[in-house]
Amino acid sequence: MRVAITGGTGFVGRHLAERLDPEDTVIVSRRTGAPIDDVDALTAAFTGCDAVVHCAGINREIGDQTFSRVHVDGTRAVIEAARRAGVQRIVMLSFLRARPNCGSAYHETKWAAEELVRHSGIDHTILKAGMIYGPGDHMVDHVARAVRTFPVFATVGYRDRTVRPIPVEEAVNVLLAAVEDRVPNPTVAVVGAEELELGAAVRRIAGVVGRRPLYVRAPVWAIRGLAQLTEWTMVVPLVAKAQAQMLAEGVSEPSPFAPELPHGLRPVLPFDDDRIRAALPDGGFGLNDLRITKWWAGKRR
Repeated sequence: MRVAITGGTGFVGRHLAERLDPEDTVIVSRRTGAPIDDVDALTAAFTGCDAVVHCAGINREIGDQTFSRVHVDGTRAVIEAARRAGVQRIVMLSFLRARPNCGSAYHETKWAAEELVRHSGIDHTILKAGMIYGPGDHMVDHVARAVRTFPVFATVGYRDRTVRPIPVEEAVNVLLAAVEDRVPNPTVAVVGAEELELGAAVRRIAGVVGRRPLYVRAPVWAIRGLAQLTEWTMVVPLVAKAQAQMLAEGVSEPSPFAPELPHGLRPVLPFDDDRIRAALPDGGFGLNDLRITKWWAGKRR
């Protein structure tokens, strides 16, 4: 089976590609010269493919890479290109709580993309996934770097929210099952085996790192303000506005409802020290993480 992966150089797409035969895998991303909304380029990439795994997405807007362009226009282009290329199946990686009319452009455009796939007329599976972690993620990576850098760590809101972290290897297992049409429902929720409070997850990561910061509860509006500030100032923000919304809601239950995977396909691995350790980055945050540093380095060349 020949498979194309949009967002194939991103976190999940990269891990999926590593599990497939490189001779029968087509990587599609901006780095490979195929913009996500370029129907002709996508059609050329998809030609000869049996399935497309649509992993392309962003968690913050940068310049013309808006949520609407990447998630909605991009998905529309993927569907049209799949039709032209004769692709038989689309597997879309979405977000657990993607939904309309919630005040978050990220969530709403992910939902709009889901709806485009549902009404495409092409055989499909939509995976509404929760928080995926592993080497190169934005969860363990950012928490670990934050507790190495700052003596204080702010948790989101005054009410405890929960997460069900999914190891990336198990997320890839589900993607492969969907490609092979082994997922019985067209839309399913994908969540990890262990549910824990967000603060407990942070403390577990900090414990593996060997740090004990002072934990403070911060109101949601303060975390959203921090997110806006770090989106303005950091190359990869400490927390993005979309992520602040996710953390404020919790990432344990789908919205709207979607059935969980059947037994045998559900993630079973715990959020334990060994898996956290495998996902740890080197070091903390520094000057090289600031946009102004990157701008200045480019100006001096």
